[in-house]
Amino acid sequence: MTPTPRTFSHIGLSVPDLDSAVKFYSEVLGFYVIMQPTEILEDDSDIGQMCTDVFGPGWGKIRIAHLATADRVGIELFEFDGNTAPANNLNYRQHGTFHFAIQDPNLEDLLAKIVAAGGKQRMPVREYFPNDKPYRMVYVEDPFGIVFELYSHSYELTYSAGAYE
Repeated sequence: MTPTPRTFSHIGLSVPDLDSAVKFYSEVLGFYVIMQPTEILEDDSDIGQMCTDVFGPGWGKIRIAHLATADRVGIELFEFDGNTAPANNLNYRQHGTFHFAIQDPNLEDLLAKIVAAGGKQRMPVREYFPNDKPYRMVYVEDPFGIVFELYSHSYELTYSAGAYE
């Protein structure tokens, strides 16, 4: 029996400055802050034990905040002591997550806000189906070097039947 498609709950992002990241993701991308930045210590509390289960012993402390998109997908932001930026922030040949995507019908305005807030545009805005469909995309970075993609239309519309015909 084929499983029913699941919903996407959240994605966790490691950032170097939690307060600046909360400001960027809420003020520029418009995500809702559902839990303000909070410090979690490596201790015997339930959340401390849960973090040790995930990160292993010796993580010390983290700061964490929770945000949500308009369609209720969570964005969990983590600030770890001693965090470092990767040498290659778009290591597409390495297994694992290398980007996520945000949808906005006015992609160009959102792109301008991202750049104005210290983010980067990684490529020109491209049309998926020039002269056929108004679907556009662009890869960007937040001010902390996290790579993501902007789509003008839904994932389902962009890749549904006839997408590459």
